[in-house]
Amino acid sequence: MKEITYVHESMAPNDQLFSILIPTWNNLAYLKLCLKSIEKNSTYRHQILIYVNEGSDGTTDWLETQNYEYIHNKENVGVCWALNSLRAKVKTDYILYMNDDMYVCPDWDKFLWEEIQQLPDNKFFLSATLIQPRPFFCKSVIAPANFGENVETFKEQELLDKYQLLPHSDWFGSTWPPNVVHKDIWDLVGGYSIEFSPGMYSDPDFSAKLWMAGIRLFKGLSASRVYHFESVSTGRVKKNNGSQQFLSKWGITSASFIRNILRRGEPFEPKLVGKPHIISLQKDIFRSRLKKALSAFKDNGHAKKLWK
Repeated sequence: MKEITYVHESMAPNDQLFSILIPTWNNLAYLKLCLKSIEKNSTYRHQILIYVNEGSDGTTDWLETQNYEYIHNKENVGVCWALNSLRAKVKTDYILYMNDDMYVCPDWDKFLWEEIQQLPDNKFFLSATLIQPRPFFCKSVIAPANFGENVETFKEQELLDKYQLLPHSDWFGSTWPPNVVHKDIWDLVGGYSIEFSPGMYSDPDFSAKLWMAGIRLFKGLSASRVYHFESVSTGRVKKNNGSQQFLSKWGITSASFIRNILRRGEPFEPKLVGKPHIISLQKDIFRSRLKKALSAFKDNGHAKKLWK
């Protein structure tokens, strides 16, 4: 990991509910909007923790004038290192991961907290429901619902007027942010896996680790809604081969894990919690093992050529 160059700390009041972890990478305009929405539209107070990658756009200069806790690294180390570094500063029982290109709608946190209070234990992984401007393949997302594709074109008031009217329901398969997990569960699985740095496929990997640790409730809440501008950072970063990494690590493709085990995007039904699509899963496991073996064979052949 690259050297952390600066840490700013502030005292966190003990009445804060969630510790919101926000990695950011030269997205000051989006970060400002994200933080504004948290302050404006949250029901409860939260500890906000920011990890600044690079910050060459003036992010750190701006944060110096604010009262947010942050860690600054002069280089971009990605979301996995960022989230794990921020864990050391968490002062609440609940860790909530949020992207910097998100705008939370009113009472987003209230609905998450009410759900948590109804649960018998801390064995859960919950997500808010994303609203996105462009068409999207997963039914867990409300899309297309275009209230602006960037900060400059963002139609905030129109979103606030209409976000509750967009039809949706609770859904299976919490993986991506905003998501919330109890700190003990986060620690049990060791946070986000740094081998997935800078972060492609680290979301399904985290969910896979939770599943292996015995978590079965992966639920997205329709009432908790967050507008997402989409891929503001991932479009710029040099990506890791997360798909192949996931397959090599878990022996199954991420697509199969999401579709057959998490059932992501399917309407939530309590009686189906923890019940994968077994037949489809078994077929996918066979195909995944074959794909993994072929990949290893190709890698071995490439290695032999290098040493000839």
